[in-house]
Amino acid sequence: MRKTFIGPHLRRLRQEASETQAQMAKRLGISAAYVNLLENNQRSVSVSVLLRLFEHYGVDWHDIAEDNAGARLSDLRGALQDPLFDDTRPDLHQLRGAQTHAPTLIDAFLHLHRAYLTASDQLLALAAQPGEAGSVFSASPEGAVHHFFRRQRNHFAGLERAAEAFWGGDPPATDDLYSALKSRLQSRHGISVRVVQVADLPRMLRQYDQSRALVQLSEALDHPNRIFQLVHVLGLIEYRDVIDGLLAGSGIDDVQGKARCLVELANYFAAAVLMPYDAFLVEARGSKYDFDHLATRFGVSFEQACHRATTLQRDSAQGVPFFFLRIDKAGNVTKRFNATDFHLAEYGGACPKLDIHTTFRLPGRIVPQLVEMPDASQYFVFARTVDRPTFERRGQDNRLAVAMGCTVQHAEEIGYAEGFALKGAPATPIGINCRICPRAGCEQRAHQASVLKTPVDESRRGATRYDA
Repeated sequence: MRKTFIGPHLRRLRQEASETQAQMAKRLGISAAYVNLLENNQRSVSVSVLLRLFEHYGVDWHDIAEDNAGARLSDLRGALQDPLFDDTRPDLHQLRGAQTHAPTLIDAFLHLHRAYLTASDQLLALAAQPGEAGSVFSASPEGAVHHFFRRQRNHFAGLERAAEAFWGGDPPATDDLYSALKSRLQSRHGISVRVVQVADLPRMLRQYDQSRALVQLSEALDHPNRIFQLVHVLGLIEYRDVIDGLLAGSGIDDVQGKARCLVELANYFAAAVLMPYDAFLVEARGSKYDFDHLATRFGVSFEQACHRATTLQRDSAQGVPFFFLRIDKAGNVTKRFNATDFHLAEYGGACPKLDIHTTFRLPGRIVPQLVEMPDASQYFVFARTVDRPTFERRGQDNRLAVAMGCTVQHAEEIGYAEGFALKGAPATPIGINCRICPRAGCEQRAHQASVLKTPVDESRRGATRYDA
């Protein structure tokens, strides 16, 4: 068993019970000195003590022994890359000390920093469009969901267990999935499935009408996505208690944010059913993360296979930690998931020097790249376009681009890196996005960074209008 430290959680539990260390020690059958050591993270907690905490305090040991330290430390390091902290940035030893002894303080700091980023971006938007003021300090629904998934390392053990139990035995063959799902909806829930014309579902891909016990799927959906949508619906019907339990612990209070999170958790469940954890991990490793192969093997889309790879974070069977980024042709970030230290932009576009933008000129082709962040950390990134359902003639070329990235230390596990010089090769210098990137001389700069205060020199003209 991995060593588990619960100091701040135990202290909070004792304070909520209005007990001294001696009183808690008596209830748990241990010494007061041992309680003190536990609270100061000088001893790891044993299974027997965790069980006594459950017995005497009614607390689920998963809640206090939950290990999200890696994600919290990664988020903290990402936040501190903000040039705002250039003169006061703590070193890694100090950050680990704070993680061990003051995780609640770190959570408060991260919340404050996110509010600062949100407020900065919204104030810039308000300056451009006066009179459109909204809630300045509330995180966007997408941002709230991303932070929740990030805290969980983009992995939900409860949904994985539910997905493993979904078929109750051997799943149907891939080519029988659609009929099996339709039959399950009809026989267990009295719900019919009907594929309808685009005109009958204007601007929609799926509609579940509870009053009519009918799921309508647009004919614009391809076969893998029809299957995905049916598993999504079944997840919300058959495992709603599991999803609602995760939602209750998400810390998301906004109504729209909760609704967005509900959808994403159901999507996670659907992906876990269609790409079972163990089988997918074995196939991913065996193919060196060939996502076209994985999509074919499991009957899913390229994007769904990429997304699933970011969730392979089970402690006993961990895949390569990836980040996932999806953008549209204008460069807007439309989806992001992260199991790495890479800091993804929450607002605005991605860095223009990421070759994800190049993929629109090379549709369907993998574009690999070695990049370096301002903190000198390096990542191997590969990107490709994906097609979206087309409803009508005016909606042709409805493409998006997805990028997957991992630290350069994991690049040898990725087939797309074969033949790609990694050791000593020059990396493309990138940033989070222009508004907070400290690379003053970047020839691709699109905005004056709020953190760059270099005075304008009218006697010179640099690579961009912001370098003068």
